[in-house]
Amino acid sequence: MEFFKNPSINFVGAMKPAFTLSTALVIISAVLMLIHGGPRLSIDFTGGSVLQVKMAPVPEVQNIRSALEGKGYAGVQVTEFGSADEFLITVAAPEQTVETLDAAQVLLNDLRAELPGTEIELRREESVGPKIGGELRTAAANSIVAALSLIVLYITFRFVFRYGIAAIMALVHDVTLTLGIFSLLNLEISLSIIAAFLTIIGYSLNDTIVVFDRIRENMKLRRKESYREVINRSINECLSRTVLTSVTTFIVAVVLYVLGGPVIHDFAFALCFGVIVGTYSSMFIASPILVWWSERRLADKKRMATDM
Repeated sequence: MEFFKNPSINFVGAMKPAFTLSTALVIISAVLMLIHGGPRLSIDFTGGSVLQVKMAPVPEVQNIRSALEGKGYAGVQVTEFGSADEFLITVAAPEQTVETLDAAQVLLNDLRAELPGTEIELRREESVGPKIGGELRTAAANSIVAALSLIVLYITFRFVFRYGIAAIMALVHDVTLTLGIFSLLNLEISLSIIAAFLTIIGYSLNDTIVVFDRIRENMKLRRKESYREVINRSINECLSRTVLTSVTTFIVAVVLYVLGGPVIHDFAFALCFGVIVGTYSSMFIASPILVWWSERRLADKKRMATDM
């Protein structure tokens, strides 16, 4: 299905403005993460307890926080969750603690003791020890590094090395911007968000490889055209496929965000944002980097020839 009939958009011509915009956004994302002291990690990585409770009569958020702080809990976070009478309570694990599966239950008992007369219904509980959280944090970082390394090897084997570097730069761009928007909105990075990041990486990479494959075909079929013309033609020829795939994926992610409930809001939001930046990077970052690389090599060869 051809969504666009013979498009002739000058993607390579917009290379400099796109690079400037992307560089600015990456810098802003990095500054936001520095301001917030890095990404806001969930208890999956830091250790602690999370309780989703329903209360009647409904107390003030500050009263719940004060009640737990009065019991000695530090760094308590209390937010409304889904409805006005439901709350999500997050408590970080102490640096030195006895790891126990009853940590969430102890927290619930303390809350009931501090709020007599309030009926508290436990809807969900999670507890992660600090040691397990550290192991999960290391495993998550290793999984992302391993994925990026294998991607470079795969693309180098299938195409050439510079294609792999171009794809990785686009993926780093996508993940950095997603981390930046999470820092801006003060959203947590949990295991499910790491899964979303890996999904974004896979989605963006698939789109990029389709364009790279078309570039390789056109390099053989259109030897008289310049490298810029081949890149532009290849992106335009894949434009209908890219837009249709992105729109349908985005619609599914939006439906998950709207109807999936608050538990998967952040995951669905990451997918929505990732689809947008992934589509943008495959057209305006990954492929134009090949043009920049090629023109830089030609300029270096001409300079060396002139010096000789």
